[in-house]
Parts: sequence; C-alpha cells; structure tokens
Amino acid sequence: MDERFIDSLREVVGNEVALRVLDAMGEDPSVSVRVNTAKLPKGLSSSDFVKENFGVIPRRVKWNENAFLLPQRPEFIFDPLFHAGAYYVQDSSAMFPGYAFRQFAQNVEGRPLRVLDLCGAPGGKTTDLSSSLRKICGRNYILVANEVVKSRKSILEENVIKWGDANVLSTCCDPKVFSDFEGFFDIILADVPCSGEGMFRKDSEALKQWSPANVDLCQARQKRILADVWPSLADGGVLIYSTCTFNNKENDGNIRWAADELGAEILTIDHEFDEVIRTKYGNLLLPGIVEGEGQYCAALRKEGGRTFKFPKKGRKDAIFKPEEEDRFSFPMKYFIMGEKLVAMPECIINEVMLMRSLQGASAGVSIGSLKLKDHTPDHSLAMCSDTREDAFPWQDVSKLDALLYLHRDVLKIDEIPLGISVVSYMGYPLGFIKNLGPRCNNLYPQNWRIRKDIPKNI
Repeated sequence: MDERFIDSLREVVGNEVALRVLDAMGEDPSVSVRVNTAKLPKGLSSSDFVKENFGVIPRRVKWNENAFLLPQRPEFIFDPLFHAGAYYVQDSSAMFPGYAFRQFAQNVEGRPLRVLDLCGAPGGKTTDLSSSLRKICGRNYILVANEVVKSRKSILEENVIKWGDANVLSTCCDPKVFSDFEGFFDIILADVPCSGEGMFRKDSEALKQWSPANVDLCQARQKRILADVWPSLADGGVLIYSTCTFNNKENDGNIRWAADELGAEILTIDHEFDEVIRTKYGNLLLPGIVEGEGQYCAALRKEGGRTFKFPKKGRKDAIFKPEEEDRFSFPMKYFIMGEKLVAMPECIINEVMLMRSLQGASAGVSIGSLKLKDHTPDHSLAMCSDTREDAFPWQDVSKLDALLYLHRDVLKIDEIPLGISVVSYMGYPLGFIKNLGPRCNNLYPQNWRIRKDIPKNI
C-alpha cells in the first residue's frame, strides 16, 4: 500500500486509528440490506421481513431503522425479492448521508419538496432518499435522480423502477445544467466522484489508481461540481456533501472552500454514534471503526439566494387523460413523454413539465409505448408501489418458477387467463406475462434478465 496514502490517513485520524483502519483493509467487507417499506405487506415489519427472507436474527444499522447487517453475503442474484425491489443491497456506511438528509427534509407549504440526488448511480442513496421522503412528506415531493455518465444512468434508472416510486424523475445531465433552475431545489445530495479510499478493500482497482495527483484531480472536480450546482439551491436550502474517501483535501478542505467561495454556512449533523468520527466540519466513517466501508458526510446551508418561481409563459401543457380505467391507488395525471404514455402524481406535475426536456429525462410510471398497437404495459407499471393490485390478474409462482421467469424462460402456468397478468413471488410483483392461448410471452425486460444458469434444486 502506498506510504503516501498511509501518511495522509494518519494526518486525518492519528496513528492509532489509522492502524485499526489498515488492519481492517485485509478483512472481508460487511453486508447490509435496506428494506423497501413501501412494498412490505401490511403488518409486516422490516425486521420481520429480514428474518423471514434471510433466516437470520436482524441486527439493525444504527442510522437507518429499516437497514440490517447480515452475517454473510447471500447469492442475491437468486433471490426473486431482490429483483422485485423489496430491498436494496447497500453498504451501511453509505447510508449515513441518508441519515443526515432526514435531519433537514421537511414539508414545505403550498408545493412539493424538491430534492436533487446529483450523482445518483447506482441508486443506493436515491432509493434511501425515496423511502425517507415518502415517510416525511407523504406524496408531496419530487426527487430528481441524476447521473451524468450515460451507461451508469441506465443502472440508476433500473434501480429506480424496481424501487417503484412514481415521484422520482431520473436525468442524465452535467451538474452545470441545473444552474438554469436557479433556486429550484430545497435539498441537494452531492455524493461526488472521489479517489475512493474508503472502497479499497472492496475495489482493488481503486487502490491501484490512488495517487496524490489523483486526489488533487478529484478535489478540483468536486469544487467544480459544487460551484456548478450551487445556484440551483434555494435560499435556506441544504446541500449534503459526501464522498467515500478519507483525505482532508476532498472532505473538510472542500467544505471550507465552499464556505469561503460560495458563502455556504457549515451545519452540524446531530448524532450520538461513538463510532462516527467528527472531523472539523463533517463526519467520517472508517472500516475497522464502523462495520461498513469508508464514508465522509457534511452539510451546507445557502443563505441569500433566491427561490425559484415558475415562468408565467412558455410552458407547454402536454397533460393527456387516456380513455382507460385508472390503475393507481393515488391520483395521477397522464401525459406523453417521448414515445411513451406516462403517469405522474398530480401534486408534482408542474415540476415534471418544467424538467421533462432535460437530457435523459424519465419520469413517473411508464404505462407503455405509444408505438405498440397491442398496448403491452411497461415493466414499471408492475413495479410501481402505487399500482392497484386489482389492476391486473396476479399469478403467484414458486421460487424456481420466479427465477425461471427472471431468467426470461417460457413459463407453463395452469389456468392463467388470456391477456396480461402480473407474475409475483410471495406476493411481490416481478413483472408481466401475456397469455396468447397457444403460448405465454415472458415480458420481463431482456437486458435485466438473470444471465446465470438457474439451479434446479433451489
């Protein structure tokens, strides 16, 4: 390991703690999951879900009431509930920014709370914010999940769809684009690209690529990201800044820079977790001290900015009410977005209309393609937690059949009605199937299918 990295770590936390961290680098990483409470059957707690699904006594992550540490790593790929979005596999340390977020998120009067997850892929923090917002705001929020790298944005969008929150709009924009929405967002989470020191034991490439020059490069990029997105934060709004690295340059150094150059107020994240180290301006989670990987988190408030006001002219209203029975348990508006018919909660329709032209914008729940004459429903309609259970017939299948479905094999189901049905496992929807009479078409997305062979004795 590079001695310059070790010296940098000692500079941040001292020799004794640094030695504990270095010892932990040779250990296996911990495993933790966060339960999607919006998809739990009524009366089932998140801890009971973990106990039933994984066969272990749940041990809760201290900073997230719906997250649990597992004693060993299961083969998640062969768990249908993983594909159903019933839970998300996420490092426990990476959940701390969500803890910070919950301290500052609150309802605003007369409109939805507007939140931006700036660097969202692969979706761990986005889905954490989604669950937090639903608990805090009910349905009165919009969460913009952004990822600038196109290939990573597709992963983010997949996880957003599986999580099933219709209040999320995903985009693929450079942070500078959001400066056009001056004063729009109440809270921004910026989990910025970094040198990845906190991921060394999980990612050998991060260790190989580390150098002081790369740290400097990351620090400069992070300052650019903060400066670019800062105008979009509303007066009094909060920016949660996080990295998965340890050094002062990318962490406290950038927070000090934001205070001096952007006029940000440095906030204190309240907690009583002894294992979370308080730095001068933020909080540091270290492997060997906590059970997870490395994470830094701090909070900034903007004062003296402006609050966004919608333009009075120039907004094209494309709301379209289709001639079909409403399939949702929550009031929706329908409109055309690209080549798809999309359903969006009424409370955020103005925000969606304003932002739908952004690069890669994908909003709400896609009902289906306008180009297909047979009205095959989109997969997101099956995944959405607001889709009524009586909107389609359901076919609950065994674990083996569920995995064969996710493998995109042809299923043989007795007494399945003609037309579209939802395939489910233990009451959790997995996707659609279409019975044509002579055969059943598997409608699970081709690019999401399980590629490994399915064990027959599972």
